[in-house]
Amino acid sequence: MAEEEAEKEITTFEDFKLNKQLLNAIEEAGYEKPTPIQQQAIPLIMAGQDILGIAQTGTGKTAAYLLPLLMKVKYAQGMNPRAVIIAPTRELAMQIEESIALLAKYTDLRYTAIYGGLGPKTQIEIINQGLDIVVATPKRLMELYLKGELILKELKTLILDEADKMMDMGFMPQIRQILEVIPRKRQNLLFSATMPDKVVELSEEFLEYPTRVEVTPQATPVETVTQVMYQVPNLRTKIAMLEHLIQDEEKLNRVIIFTRSKKNAESVSKFIEHRNYGEVRAIHGNKGQNTRINSMEAFKGGEVRFLVATDVAARGIDVTMVSHVINFDVPFVYEDYVHRIGRTGRAENEGAAITFANEAEMYHIRKIEKLIRMQIPELPLPAEVEVFKTPFEEQQEIAKAIDHLKRQENPDFKGAFHEKKGIPKGKPKPSKGDPKASFWKKTKKKGSKKK
Repeated sequence: MAEEEAEKEITTFEDFKLNKQLLNAIEEAGYEKPTPIQQQAIPLIMAGQDILGIAQTGTGKTAAYLLPLLMKVKYAQGMNPRAVIIAPTRELAMQIEESIALLAKYTDLRYTAIYGGLGPKTQIEIINQGLDIVVATPKRLMELYLKGELILKELKTLILDEADKMMDMGFMPQIRQILEVIPRKRQNLLFSATMPDKVVELSEEFLEYPTRVEVTPQATPVETVTQVMYQVPNLRTKIAMLEHLIQDEEKLNRVIIFTRSKKNAESVSKFIEHRNYGEVRAIHGNKGQNTRINSMEAFKGGEVRFLVATDVAARGIDVTMVSHVINFDVPFVYEDYVHRIGRTGRAENEGAAITFANEAEMYHIRKIEKLIRMQIPELPLPAEVEVFKTPFEEQQEIAKAIDHLKRQENPDFKGAFHEKKGIPKGKPKPSKGDPKASFWKKTKKKGSKKK
């Protein structure tokens, strides 16, 4: 009976006993009912508990920690931040800042996002005017703290978002530095889409008697996303397959294409541009901060049909009506697959994820299937798609990749590219009296040309 009452209590945002300012902002943002992560996490966070939240992108996770935080911080007070939200990438930091702007619309709370990629001067000016909430990437947070520009002694709440990505990007040392300099008495919230060992280790250091909130099994793709896969032998055939798919403008109307390298991101975006299939933008590490921001805004606004991105730029892309995600290349960090396909099917809309995999990438597909605990349905290449012959160099690269992967699983494996036995590279040629000298003579004769 008590359980039934508890369930009834959390059917609307009003049931969380949020203040009028937040409820008005929620209504204007078009949020109709709380998502499962919000139903579970908000009451616990409002009660002051430490939380370990396992939730994918697109599940309403950001609002799950922002709404109780905004209730707690309530109004502008003092000069130094009382809450810090740490995010792995500047794109995600900017996205969280946008969410605060949306939900804190009717409050007088002061907030900003600080991140690298641009000079800190403007960010320092904003900090000096007084802040209640700071969203930050780990390096920039520590940089401004060590300069004495950011004072963290009044911090009451620390939130780590997308902790798995933070660990992948090697931010553990910075996180430990931050934990050393902030007040010990505080509320901690950690959110992650997956729970690899490094995140478990971090949660043990970071959280005190946390309540675990898990809305979907670890690394389970969003239920509203349909997944399919094609075995595509080489780069040129991948381009042909991509062209075949994107001709359906009505169906594939807003598409994110993920590549593993900056080079492929540029090649794909230039191909789409030259063939006039619609407006396209590429975002990756070599693009300037302003270019990346403008590209994201244009994609969100519907002016751009295609966004080509590497995984570094993938976090923080929050666009509700993405029709398709195309994995032009399979990611080597398997959790990134979950994050990539989480860009579509957001806010309970339906979406589709299509993956292209060559022979070497099929190894990674099998590992991804183990992680997500499901098989990705494979479809045959459409008859209209021309299958090109794999160029020799690309063939060699694929063969080397397969050898490397097999050797990782079995150190005794000898593939086509293992080092040949005989005279080791870099050793001097033996002298005449050396028994190995005859070997050199034979080798020389085979390779020598007649004068």
